[in-house]
Amino acid sequence: MLTGDIRNKVDQIWNAFWSGGVSNPLSVIEQITYLLFIKRLDDLHTLEEHKAANLGIAMERRVFPEGKDDQGRDWSDLRWSRFKNFEARAMMDVVAERVFPFLRQLGEEGSSYGDHMKDARLGFSNAALLAKAVDMLDKIPMEDRDTKGDVYEYMLGKIASAGQNGQFRTPRHIIKLMVEMTKPTPQDVICDPAAGTCGFLVAAGEYLRDKHPALFRDEKQRKHFHQGMFHGFDFDPTMLRIGSMNMVLHGVENPDVSYRDSLAQEHDADAGRYSLILANPPFAGSLDYDATAKDLQQIVKTKKTELLFIALFLRLMKTGGRAAVIVPDGVLFGSSTAHKTLREMLVEKHKLEAVLKLPSGVFRPYAGVSTAILFFTKTGVGGTDHVWFYDLQADGQSLDDRRTELLPLEKLGPTPREALSEDEHDKNNLPDALARWFARDGAERGNPRTAQSFCVPKAEIAATGTYDLSLNRYKQVEHEEVEHESPTAIIVDLRKLEDEISEGLTKLEAMLG
Repeated sequence: MLTGDIRNKVDQIWNAFWSGGVSNPLSVIEQITYLLFIKRLDDLHTLEEHKAANLGIAMERRVFPEGKDDQGRDWSDLRWSRFKNFEARAMMDVVAERVFPFLRQLGEEGSSYGDHMKDARLGFSNAALLAKAVDMLDKIPMEDRDTKGDVYEYMLGKIASAGQNGQFRTPRHIIKLMVEMTKPTPQDVICDPAAGTCGFLVAAGEYLRDKHPALFRDEKQRKHFHQGMFHGFDFDPTMLRIGSMNMVLHGVENPDVSYRDSLAQEHDADAGRYSLILANPPFAGSLDYDATAKDLQQIVKTKKTELLFIALFLRLMKTGGRAAVIVPDGVLFGSSTAHKTLREMLVEKHKLEAVLKLPSGVFRPYAGVSTAILFFTKTGVGGTDHVWFYDLQADGQSLDDRRTELLPLEKLGPTPREALSEDEHDKNNLPDALARWFARDGAERGNPRTAQSFCVPKAEIAATGTYDLSLNRYKQVEHEEVEHESPTAIIVDLRKLEDEISEGLTKLEAMLG
């Protein structure tokens, strides 16, 4: 967890960019990402130097060339550890005219750590701002993985809090709930086809570090973690850079974070490849039929992006693979043929596990749309028995545009460090949802429909004719018992009231007469 001092330093860097003329929050984080990438290259080179010196061998992987370039300038000047000591104008000359062209060259050559740098550009011409940013970043202690990751997450939080481009960030406590419920394993191959900043992949990696530390002592599992487990796709180059850096700073050496228009490109190459999909895809969009991958149209004929993404997940998942995905409420009860077909497919051809209804304020201040999380397993042969429904009413933050934390930090999230009282549960339902999820095949089956969570048999869902999955279709409201007087007592009361009114009128007439 970040100290107040580190947070202040990050705030100072952020404010320096704003006062220096870089006002778009996404541009700020992009420029910081470039600088962190440059710093990481120097760290990699230094690591290789130490390794070679300790073993008495030549360097295996040299990031920066030896000697001088064709103009007689030292290649070593491109290293963070060198240029950070330069005067502001000289630093600007080196970074803008030499370091960034070098980054673009790494990207063109297909270097594993330069893939997303093909169009890297320094987005400002203020030498004093560059010197200030380099100095401030250099003073933030980022030796250990936890601090690096936390610093970057804190910066990404600033994109959201600025209210611009916040759609790229799903609330981290919701992501963590989804990860805790799906329980990633060291053998999983995990994918987010709408990766954005790679929040889902980062959370899955952190879960594995916490729950399965032994995987890093097994060479095969360790290699799989760093090179084969995580796959994120996006078609925004800026998001790819930010997402890739987020993964790297969280200790994943070579994640597959790559360019792909997931709904437009065919998926033959990786159909049936992934064992776990975690995603919050963009919804409320519409594509032309001819702009959509044909293999998705074969699953469900539609133009709606929220339905196409679910078809995509089914295409990408291996048999037995599981998914946790956020969808708009319309997916649960939409009346179009495509909506009904997709719901029927999830219930009849695969195993629909759960519908977790989210409160409508979860994505404020960017959107007030009502959403739910679908949990399902790809089987191809059915398997749905009961569907577990949970009505999440509080996530630990206010559901207005401010999204203020309602409890102390140690009582927030799905796995709080301190147990919650009944009153505190009313402010944070996440731990309760997680606990009930793991009891869905046991005690939860007996819950009444008036409870916060309950199970609905597949036959009842099918009997709706439309495979309606909206929670309100099945939830029952608990009516309070109201005691009524007997009719005789009511008549007596009415006559008594009649007599009082008559007596009052008589007195009033006497006073007026």
